[in-house]
Amino acid sequence: MRYVAILRTPGALAFCAAGLLARAGGAMVGIGIVLMVSSLYGSYGWAGAVVASNSIAWGVGNAILSNLVDRFGQRRIMLPANIVSNLTLLSLVACGIAHAPVWVLFVPAVASGLTGGSATAMVRARWNHALPEPQQLHTAYSLESTLDELTFIVGPVAAAWLATAVHPSAGLVVPGILGLVGAFVFYQVLVASQPPVRARTKRAPGEARHRQTFILAIGGVALVVAVTVFVGMTFGSIDVSAVAATTAWGARDRSGLVLAAMSAGSAIAGLAYGLRTWVWPLRKRFTSGMVIFACLLVLLLLAHSVPVLAVCGFVAGFAVAPTLINANSLMGTLVPVERLTEGLSWVGTALGFGVSIGSSVAGRLIDLSGYRAGYLTVLVCAAAGAVLVLAGTRTLRAHSSG
Repeated sequence: MRYVAILRTPGALAFCAAGLLARAGGAMVGIGIVLMVSSLYGSYGWAGAVVASNSIAWGVGNAILSNLVDRFGQRRIMLPANIVSNLTLLSLVACGIAHAPVWVLFVPAVASGLTGGSATAMVRARWNHALPEPQQLHTAYSLESTLDELTFIVGPVAAAWLATAVHPSAGLVVPGILGLVGAFVFYQVLVASQPPVRARTKRAPGEARHRQTFILAIGGVALVVAVTVFVGMTFGSIDVSAVAATTAWGARDRSGLVLAAMSAGSAIAGLAYGLRTWVWPLRKRFTSGMVIFACLLVLLLLAHSVPVLAVCGFVAGFAVAPTLINANSLMGTLVPVERLTEGLSWVGTALGFGVSIGSSVAGRLIDLSGYRAGYLTVLVCAAAGAVLVLAGTRTLRAHSSG
C-alpha cells in the first residue's frame, strides 16, 4: 500500500506522528475561542472578532516565519516561536476566566497567532526532502491532508465537550498544552529529519528573479492564494454558524460533532485521493475541486436539525481535502525549491486570513439575523472562490507544470 511504503522511509513515521501532535490542538482553537467568548461575554460578534484577530495575526506571522525557516531552519525559528504562541494562548484563557474587558482578549489572541506558524507546512517540507518521486509526494500530501482532517474530526468535538462539560475556557487549555509538547518533540527532538537550509546562490538567470521577488508576484501563486482565502472564509463562517445553529436547536454541546462530520468526509476523500494515480492535469483538478466544493455546500441550507446538518456537512466535506491537496501540490510546481516552505506556508496563511474574515462577518450577521445568515455567508464565499478559480484557468495553464 502506498501509505505504508512512504512511512517506511527512514524517519518518516516519527516526524509524521510528531507533526500530528504539534498541530493537533490547532483544530480546537477557533471553535474554542467561539465557545469561550460567546459563553462568557454573550456575543457571537465578539467571538468572531477575537477569532478573526487571531487568524489574521497567524496569517501575517506565518508568512514571516516561513521565510525565516527557509533561511535559518525549522528548529531555530519555530521552537521559540511555538513556545511563545502556546503560552500566550493560555494567557488568553486566563483573561477569559478573569472576565477581563473584551478588548483585552485581543492582545493574547494576536500574540498567539503571530507566533503560531504552520506545523503542517513544516511536515510537508520534510516529506519533500525525504521523498524523491512526485507520485510519492502526492501520496504524502494526501496523507497529511487526511491527518489534518483527523484533527478536525477529534478537535472540535473535544473542544465542545470541554467547553460545555468542564468550563467555557477549557477548550483552549488542551491545545495550549498539546502545542507545547508537540513543538518540543517535533522541532527539538526530531532534528535529523528537518530539511537543510538551501543556499540561495548560483541560480540560472531566469530563476534569479523568482529567488528575489515577493512570492505572491511569482506567476500563478497569487491566484492559488486568493482562491484558498475563500476556502478559509467558508471554514471560518462554518465554525461560527455551527455553534449558532446547534445553540438555536438546544444542542450546543453537539456543535463539535457537526464540524467533525464534515472533517470525516474530507478525511475519507483525502485517503482515497492519495491512492489514485491521476492523469488529469493538476490545475484542472484544483479548479474542479473548488467548483464541486461550492456546489456541495448548498446542502447546508437544507439542515434543520443536528443529524441533518451533520450529514450535509459530511457530504460537503468530500471536496475539502482534495482541493487543499491540489492547492499545496500546485504551490510546489510554482515556487523554486529553496522557497518551498514559504510557498506551502502561504496556503496556510491564506486559509488563516480567510477564516478570520469569514468568522468575523458570519458572527456579525448571525447576531443580526440568526444562524441561517451564517450559512448564507458560507455559500457566498464558496461561490466567489469558484468564480475566481474559473476566471484564472488561463493563468494556471501558463505557469503550472502540473
